Order: sequence, then structure tokens, then C-alpha cells
Amino acid sequence: MPSQNKEEKEAQNRYLMRYAGLATQFLVGIGIAVFIGLKADGWLHITIPVLSWLLPLLTIIAMLYKVIKDTSKK
Repeated sequence: MPSQNKEEKEAQNRYLMRYAGLATQFLVGIGIAVFIGLKADGWLHITIPVLSWLLPLLTIIAMLYKVIKDTSKK
């Protein structure tokens, strides 16, 4: 197996950091959406946790749209 040069390793590290940052954004975004949904359901006295389901779903859809837009070829 040929050894990789310095530029290839740096390119791999950039991709790794990019996707690690993206995963962190997903987790934090979904966590915040669930928290806000739970608080809003409690504040509105809704017996079925509609906002606790809806806000994370909308967050996931928005993030997927952002990923597709950012990674599509221009």
C-alpha cells in the first residue's frame, strides 16, 4: 500500500472535520428542537406531544436540505 503524501492526509482531515461538525450540528439541533417542543407542549397544555415530534422533524428536514444544497455540484 503506497504511503499517502501530506496533501492527501490534510484533505482527508478536512473532510473528517467537516462531517464531524455536521454530525454535531445534527445532534445539537435535534436536542434543542426536542427541548423547545417539550417546553411548548407544556406551556400550551397539549396532551399529545405534537410539538415535541414536529419541531425535531422540521429540524431534520431543514438540515437535510442544507446538506443537499451545500454538497450539490454548482
